[in-house]
Amino acid sequence: MSDTSPDRPAAPVLDVWCELQCPDCRTALDDLRALRARYGDRLELRLRHFPLEKHKHAFAAAQAAEEAAAQGKGWAYAEAVLARVEELDREGEPFLVEAARELGLDAEEFDTALIDGRHILIVDADQAEGKAIGVTGTPTYVIGGERLDGGKSQEGLRERIEEIADRLLAARES
Repeated sequence: MSDTSPDRPAAPVLDVWCELQCPDCRTALDDLRALRARYGDRLELRLRHFPLEKHKHAFAAAQAAEEAAAQGKGWAYAEAVLARVEELDREGEPFLVEAARELGLDAEEFDTALIDGRHILIVDADQAEGKAIGVTGTPTYVIGGERLDGGKSQEGLRERIEEIADRLLAARES
């Protein structure tokens, strides 16, 4: 999922392989917010879906995030769901629809999207691409062709991402 417009000049891309029922991904939110604050439009952050089998609502949450993106609030929705992982664990799909309603999104359309599966192909494609490049857990970051695994520890990852982003931006500007 990407909230960027096609008119912008190509910015370096940080793919964030995430799962919206993952407590480690919730922990990573602070780093993602810091990266967005530091780089703004100069770094494109893309949420990529990698639902894990151990979380029974993760696949539905990924589809819901795509519906939120279609309605213009992809990152806001992902952050809202990650902030309340325990509620997603307990309540499942009704929570996903309620979170959409709380953000002012069309909750009925969310419910329909979860039923008709209109975003399944996007989620499946993300998951297949993740597996192809060696993603095994979440969060995992890919920037400048380098994969950084954050599932075991976030320690030092933001600094490493910043080093790579700064290098890519410097190369782009020269």
